[in-house]
Amino acid sequence: MLDGRWRAKVEEGLEPVGKGLHSIGVTADALTIFGLFAALGTAALIANGNLLLAVFGLILTGLPDILDGSVARQSGTAGNRGAFFDSVCDRVADGFIFVGVAWYLTAQGSDLAVLAMAVLALSMLISYERARAESLGYSARGGLMERLERTVLLGIGLAFDILVPVLWVMLVLTAITAVHRFVMVWRQATPPSNGAGTKSRGGRSRGGKPRIARSHRARRPRRLSRVSGRG
Repeated sequence: MLDGRWRAKVEEGLEPVGKGLHSIGVTADALTIFGLFAALGTAALIANGNLLLAVFGLILTGLPDILDGSVARQSGTAGNRGAFFDSVCDRVADGFIFVGVAWYLTAQGSDLAVLAMAVLALSMLISYERARAESLGYSARGGLMERLERTVLLGIGLAFDILVPVLWVMLVLTAITAVHRFVMVWRQATPPSNGAGTKSRGGRSRGGKPRIARSHRARRPRRLSRVSGRG
């Protein structure tokens, strides 16, 4: 939702930053790797209970994901390889962060660490749905809880120390997004029902072509077909 509406505008606004990074030799892959290590550091901060610092870690994790596309365009290296590398690193980064959340909840004596793992599993599911749909030629973009929304909500939960309520909200909205994408692709993949193959009352056969009476075919002299070259 936020990703589809704001991401293009944000990337456009940060285009000069991407141009500047490219001019000093920073590559898109380097930014992606930096974001991955930032996610690992953020997970460590969350696991150790440094929740407010972890909010800044989330920001450091998200910025490279916005800037790497701009740097790739400036350098002329945008392509499938970079997109694949970025997507894989995003999934690993998500795994780091939610494992950090689960670790923190366990250390606090809570039995709801599984809640963080459930959100992570559903997040992986909606990412898979989009990837699989696009590989089949369909669209599965959008939804209430994409990666940007998850990052924003998690940042709110960390900043105000309301992780558990936020995780419940994320779980519900991520589940709704998973169902939404499934239905979206299912409808696109369902062939239209146009009534082909049925016989109409107007003397038409399957496929909508006029029927030729058998009696007319029986009366046609065979020598005519030979003259016409039909054999």
